[in-house]
Amino acid sequence: MSTTETRRLVAQLWNYCDVLRDDGVSTIDYVEQLTYLLFLKMAHERASRRFNADDSLASVAARWQALVDAEAAKLEELYRRTLEDLGRAPGTLGIIFRKAQNRIQDPAKLKRLIVDLIDKENWSSQGADVKGDAYEELLAKGAEDVKTGAGQYFTPRALISAMVDCIQPGPNDTIADPACGTGGFLLAAHEYIVERYGSLLTPEQRDRLNSGAISGTELVDGTARLAAMNMLVHGIGKPNGASLIDVRDGLAEAPARHYSVVLANPPFGKKSSITVIGENGRADREAISYTRNDFWTTTTNKQINFVQHIASMLAIPGRAAVVLPDNVLFEGGAGETVRDRLLKQFDVHTMLRLPTGIFYAGGVKANVLFFDKKEARPGRPWTETLWVYDFRIGQHFTLKQNPLRREHLDDFVKCYRPGEPRSTRVETERFRPFSYDELIARDKVNLDISWLKDPALEDADSLLPPEVIAQEIVEDLEAALSEFAAIAEALQQSRSKTSGS
Repeated sequence: MSTTETRRLVAQLWNYCDVLRDDGVSTIDYVEQLTYLLFLKMAHERASRRFNADDSLASVAARWQALVDAEAAKLEELYRRTLEDLGRAPGTLGIIFRKAQNRIQDPAKLKRLIVDLIDKENWSSQGADVKGDAYEELLAKGAEDVKTGAGQYFTPRALISAMVDCIQPGPNDTIADPACGTGGFLLAAHEYIVERYGSLLTPEQRDRLNSGAISGTELVDGTARLAAMNMLVHGIGKPNGASLIDVRDGLAEAPARHYSVVLANPPFGKKSSITVIGENGRADREAISYTRNDFWTTTTNKQINFVQHIASMLAIPGRAAVVLPDNVLFEGGAGETVRDRLLKQFDVHTMLRLPTGIFYAGGVKANVLFFDKKEARPGRPWTETLWVYDFRIGQHFTLKQNPLRREHLDDFVKCYRPGEPRSTRVETERFRPFSYDELIARDKVNLDISWLKDPALEDADSLLPPEVIAQEIVEDLEAALSEFAAIAEALQQSRSKTSGS
């Protein structure tokens, strides 16, 4: 991997963003336009190779050449028609260009982006690592654009890496993310398998790994296109093949297939524009209706529904690692029901309590829950011991000055002991076991467990810098406001139902 080459590519493409921002093109819009144009350029390169040219991409490749040759005055109209035409195509091509629109209204600037910046690079000659890392860095920069809210679709890569290291996906696994965002979990799982098994992979396993063993679902068109492109530049899937990203509401229906590994960071937020009818027969009604008889209980809380959905997605045997906000751990009603069922029917064995300051969505207090699905054993709960690692207390991160890095999670992964029997785990100051009986006896099966005290609160000499304290206060207030908003929404829904009955 050439770090220097990656940085050069990113710098070259990113410098132009400042020019376009004056025309009202947001950071994420710029990344989206780059996605369209890079796809066309790479298709042109593949179709124009001296050896092993991909003739199936010839028609797409011709569109790139037409854009390069067009006069600036006619370029905007030609580009708009190109996006519309390709948006009607099937497979990966249609996913990337679905509902695509031109956001660069100045023909001269669009011409410069196409001819001077993108056409002069040969992306196909770059290794998958170089162009993949460059695209990932562009996505990370897009996530920093707080005005667009793009950060909610981007999970910190250091956290993803640690989760994948613990789950240890293999070449025979089927891997899914039901809310895949820009595809970070899917790429990390693919990279883990390729790096760990390498030459041991059979041709069949390699083909399967790149054409269906790894897949994702994403509701938002713009984010799905970024995920699809992210997969392609990392060498996963084919430009003219079936899409590995399914664009739809992941919660809308019961899973059509089951997966041995699920990795996910479902979208935060209480509101969900759906009607859910669970096995209890009750319905929480909103604008869009669907029935999920495979759900244990009824709620419009998206995260709790995603827990139920992931539980339903898992094959036997299957394993999952899911990022969940604190409210899923302590909320009563449906939350209590789901936690109770999960502890009984699944082996909920590990939880990582995350610090604030690592997500682009401010004020988020979250955790990673690891659980396995196994053959039913009537009369006995599957969860015997939940090991909790508290990485929240005493940890202080920010997105820019002190971002989370993979080495910060080394101790957790060491305590997790990937691939080893959980009987070999050792209790530490941050890592403690809790028996099933202890968990089920807690009020409302509350899994929001903490035992450490922040040393900064105990020792006046170790007080944090004022800016860190101020940021933590802001994040706590944002989290509290989010929870109050959820309560207010639930009360409003309850009042509406009462009035309508």
